[in-house]
Amino acid sequence: MSAWEVRMSNSRGVPYFYNTETHESMWEAPPDLTQEQIAALPGAKQYLPGGHHGEVAGDRPAQVRASHLLVKHRDSRRPSSWKEKTITRSKDEAIAMLKEYASQINGSPEKFAELASKYSDCSSHSHGGDLGFFRPGQMQKPFEDATYALKVGEISDVVSTDSGVHLILRTA
Repeated sequence: MSAWEVRMSNSRGVPYFYNTETHESMWEAPPDLTQEQIAALPGAKQYLPGGHHGEVAGDRPAQVRASHLLVKHRDSRRPSSWKEKTITRSKDEAIAMLKEYASQINGSPEKFAELASKYSDCSSHSHGGDLGFFRPGQMQKPFEDATYALKVGEISDVVSTDSGVHLILRTA
């Protein structure tokens, strides 16, 4: 029997994992637990997505981890970044840039991180594009849907959101 349970954070309003024996808490699921074990934890049905009202989450995990390479354009909701104070490129130009990066990446997670570090318009560039773990409702819907549709290690085609256009690498 696992000593882990799922609780709800009063300050952040999101679920977290708590070990009743060691009193350790973490936002991400304990890495040694399978999705089935996580779904069976006390509090999982109450607090984790897909577990509400006795529903089974199915094959969709409660959380995923992803990296991305974001290219903003002039119609992005905030057309500026750490690299450029004012972004003037068109959406089509941003997509062309992203497709060029995708051809250089050619499925390599290492190359993805290298190019995200250099070229992403997101502050996550400083972590190779790593966004950490997130749950449903924490990202813009097109980004969330694309990430959940990927298998671990897969890279998306171009995904468009209000922030700009992205390549997404699912890492967990």
